[in-house]
Amino acid sequence: MPIPESGKAYIIPDLNLEIRPIPPGTFPMRLPTRGYTFASPITLVALTRGFWLGATEVTQSQWQAVMVNNPSHFKGTNLLVEQVSWSEAMEFCRKLTERERLAGRLPEGYIYTLPTEAQWEYACLAGTTGYYGGTGRLDEMGWCQSNTGGSTKTMGSKQANAGGLHNMHRNVWELCLDWYGSYPSGSVTDPRGSVTGTHSVYRGGCWR
Repeated sequence: MPIPESGKAYIIPDLNLEIRPIPPGTFPMRLPTRGYTFASPITLVALTRGFWLGATEVTQSQWQAVMVNNPSHFKGTNLLVEQVSWSEAMEFCRKLTERERLAGRLPEGYIYTLPTEAQWEYACLAGTTGYYGGTGRLDEMGWCQSNTGGSTKTMGSKQANAGGLHNMHRNVWELCLDWYGSYPSGSVTDPRGSVTGTHSVYRGGCWR
C-alpha cells in the first residue's frame, strides 16, 4: 500500500474498497441517556495516532472476494454484507492483511482490523457536534425504518459525514474491536474497551 498524500483516500486494488485517513485528535466521548438525549461528556479521549477507516461498510462482492462465502440475508453485489459475527469480521481483516502483504501493498507494521469503539465514535463525529454528523437529520445521513422500505440499501447511498464516511448512522450495525465494558471517567489516551467478554461492541444502528 503506497502511503497516499496527506488527507487523500486509498482504494484497495481489485476490491474497489476505499479507506480514508482519520487524523489524531481529542474529543468528548458521550453516553446516551434514556430517551436518546446526551448526558454531559463523561470521558475526554485523546487519540494520539491517526488511522484508516472504510468510507463505506464492506459490500457483499468485497466480502466474497476475500472470504468466498456470502452470509447476507438481503442479496446484492453492492449491498452491504450482514449476518456476520465478530469472529468472522476479524477473519476477514486477517485475510485482507495477508492478501495485501503478499501483494507488497501493506507497509511494515500495518494491519487491517476493526476500529476501537473510541476510534469509531471519533470518526463518526468527524469534528461535529449534535446529532447525525451535525446535520440533525437522520434521513439525510442514514437508512432507518421510515425510509428503507424494509431492507438494507447500497453502499454510499446517503450523505457522507465531514470525514467522507457514509452510513455511520443506520443501514447495518458496525462492529468494533472492543468487548462491551464500562466507560471510564476523566481523561484517557488511546483507550480500548474490555479485551474479553461476552458481548462485542457494535455501533451506528440498522435499517430497521
